[in-house]
This record gives sequence, C-alpha cells and structure tokens, in this order.
Amino acid sequence: MNYARGASTLEASPAGRNRRRRFGIGRPARSHPAPVATGTLDPVKSVVEPLDDNRVRLTVEVPEAEMEAAVDDAFKRLAREIRMPGFRPGRAPRKLLEAQLGSGAGRSEALRTSVPEYYAQAVIEHDVDVIDSPEIEIIDGQESGPVSFGAVVEVRPSVSVAGYEGLRLEIPSPVSDDAETEAEIDRFRQTFAELAPVDRPAADGDHVTIDITGAIGAETIAGLTASDYDYVVGTGAVVAEIDENLRGAAVGDILEFEAEHPDPGEDRPLRFRVLVKEVSETVLPDLDDELVAAHTEHGTVAEFRVRVETRQSVLKVMHCRAAREHAVARALADLVAEEPPRAMVDSEITARLADLDARLRRQGGDITSVGQPVEEIAEEFREPAVQAVKVDLALRAVAEAERLEAGDEAIDAELERVAAGADVHADAGELRDRLTANGGLASLRADLTKQTAMTWVLDRAVLVDPDGEVVDPEALEFPEGATVYPEAAELSDLEAADPEALEGP
Repeated sequence: MNYARGASTLEASPAGRNRRRRFGIGRPARSHPAPVATGTLDPVKSVVEPLDDNRVRLTVEVPEAEMEAAVDDAFKRLAREIRMPGFRPGRAPRKLLEAQLGSGAGRSEALRTSVPEYYAQAVIEHDVDVIDSPEIEIIDGQESGPVSFGAVVEVRPSVSVAGYEGLRLEIPSPVSDDAETEAEIDRFRQTFAELAPVDRPAADGDHVTIDITGAIGAETIAGLTASDYDYVVGTGAVVAEIDENLRGAAVGDILEFEAEHPDPGEDRPLRFRVLVKEVSETVLPDLDDELVAAHTEHGTVAEFRVRVETRQSVLKVMHCRAAREHAVARALADLVAEEPPRAMVDSEITARLADLDARLRRQGGDITSVGQPVEEIAEEFREPAVQAVKVDLALRAVAEAERLEAGDEAIDAELERVAAGADVHADAGELRDRLTANGGLASLRADLTKQTAMTWVLDRAVLVDPDGEVVDPEALEFPEGATVYPEAAELSDLEAADPEALEGP
C-alpha cells in the first residue's frame, strides 16, 4: 500500500514542505534565541568552521554577565516549580533556592535551556543550513564564569548535476479528441438509461438475469448462489469464467463450468451452474435540449457540449501538468549520483507520516487506523522521500550553477500572498519580522529560488507525448472557459497533483 502519492516536486522537499509551519501558523510560538547583549556588556560571539563528512562546527562564547542573567532567569523558573514555606509560588529569593537546591542548580538549568537557544542564534547569524540535530559539548563554564561550547552538526550538501538543460520529458497528449467527449456525454446519458429485454445472445454490457449456484465439491457456497441475480456481462465481478460463458448465451441456456478458485491455498476448483432467464440491453435516452435543460444548468445540447469539451480540456491540462512535474522530478533526481544524507531522508519520512496522520485526523481517525504498522508505512515512504531529497539538492545545484536567486521582490510578493490568507492574522511586515527572528527567511528564499530553478529547467525542457511527438508548451495553458473549474485555474505548475487521480474524463 503506497501512501506517498500526491507529493509535489517542491513542497515535498525537506526545506519547503510546510510553509504554514515556517510562518508560525497553526502551531505554538517558537521560543526565540536569547537576545545578544548590548550596551556595556560584551556580545555573544560565535564562529563556524567546516569539518569533513559534510559537517561544520559552531563555537559559541557567552560572556559571564550574559550567562549570569540566564542563571537568574533559571532560578525564577525554579521558584515557580518549588514550594517554600512563607513564600508564594515564584516569590522565593534566589539565595534561599541556592541554599536548598545547591548553587549549581540554577546554572545547570540555565545551560539546559540557554545553550540550545544560543546555538540557534549562531545558526541564524551564520546562515548555516543544518539538516540534523547538533552534538553539543560544553567546553568551559560548566560551573561558573563565561561559557563556551561547541556544536558539530551536519549541513545540507552541495551536489553537481549535469544534463539538466534540454531534458526530454514524456507526458500524455494534452489534446482532447471527439471520442473522449462522446464518452463523457454517454456517461451523462447513462445516468438516465433504461433496460429493455432483447431476443438475442448476451454481449458485453448487457444485463442478464440469472439463477447461479456455486459450489466446491458437493458443498454449495452461499456467497456464490442467488436467484434472479442481475449481472452485467464483461465486468468480471466474480471470476472471468462467468463472463466467458455468458457471452453468446441466450435465454433458457443452462451453463455448467468450472473456474479456478481465487484463493491460492484452495486446490479444488469452483463449480458453477447458471440459468439464463433474461437478456436486457441498456437504452440511452436521446441527447436533446429537453434532457439537457432538465438535468443541467444549460438550456441546449450545444451549450452542454461546449461545457463538456471545456471540462475535458481542463482535465487534460491538469493531468499533463501533473505528469510534467512528476517527469521533471524523476529526471532531476536521476541526475544526482550521490546518496542523499540519511538525516534528510528520515526528516522527509517523518514529515510525510505527520501529513498522513493529519489528513486521517481530519477524517476522524489517525495513522493507527490504517491497519498497517507505522514502520511499514515509513518504509513505503522511503523511496519517494529519497527522490524528494534528490530533487531538492538538484534544484539548488541548478540555481547555483545558473546564478539564480529569488530577490526581495519575490519574497515580498510571497509574504503578501500568505498574509492575504483567510487564517493568517498578520500583515506582510509582521511575517517578515517573524521569519527574520526564527531564521525562516533564508528557508523562504531557498524555496522561491528552487521554484525559479524549476521554471528555468521547464522552460528549456522538451515535452513529448507517448508517440514521441513534440508537445507545444502552450498546449498546457488552461483554455478559455476554464472557469467552469475554478479550482483548476488556481493550480500552479509546482503545486501537488497526482496524475493517477486525474486519469479519465
């Protein structure tokens, strides 16, 4: 069972998966790094140095006065948690707390809470693109005085890709033909079809009324036995042998045959006896203005046909756009020869599991209601997660090679778009401040830059249909009248779309 379908080229990437989380929407506010000391106090200092194996070391020095303030804050937090006779919660003085807990209690608490914040501050300051949790070691100041610590962390690797110019991408033909339009119209007519008995042998699509008995040996199978059962020839609803024997059968025929049992563990064949009692064909109503006016918002057949043709064209374009994104994702991933970092793949799998759980919770369940161990689902996510990470690395490589970067104008436009969302209670300026504070601005710029790189690749790609004929990119534009499906017009080239889900008219 594959739950990985529907992930888009960009939004599936570890850095760009969930813009709501990046903007701080729909989650508790993040604890921000402690502010850099100003005025007469020495500032927190940090340096970054590259190591081998795609890692860097951040060394952070926290001045004594800055650390002492953090210790004082730690004792205030401890005072709220510990009841001391004669003092209300949170009011016990620091000296009494030191006497009861020991002088090192506040410092230990301060190191526990402040070091990760100073680390996060250094990551933002140096724009370090971390992909895993750091290994932090206190170098000095465990007991007193200024504190220095080192943090070794894995960072996103740079890869080289070749051959991204002029990719040849196969997509379905975006052209709707008359046969597809007629099939869609026939489906509409089928809704109002009637059955009429016929005096001829049964053929695919006919309804036959039968008495059927299924058995294994001398034992009749209740689930395969019925009287006056309406069966549609050609559906293969039970076993293929039923359809094979009903084709060409006439009223009054008694059919006896065997069929292989669908259960591999059952060696004995199924035995069937079928009496054909009636053969009926489906009679579709005439497509006329009266039928159309009675069951659609259109008044004439001509108007209805235009609507069907437009819908077919829109669905074709949606399907082809989705196929194009999947094709370019596969092509870009294939250009990355290096194995992606395990930390990035694991992070992507975790994000996909969280997304699946969230979708199921909206439907009243959760990930445990799938009936499959979470570990198995995670393993099914691994291959698409690897591809998503490779696409992320490839697009960054293209952007670097072609010197593409999203500028402030693109960032401002994206912030305005997000701020215009109905569930966002902040303007673009507030969002920018929030991103600047939590380090998300660099992530947003990276995502927009990847979109620019994707557009660059697509503009130079050659699209071909299954017959090898070149497809004009303009054929992937929505046709006039596409407003009958306004949600389709809102699909961007880089949004999540599943070609399999869009198959058919």
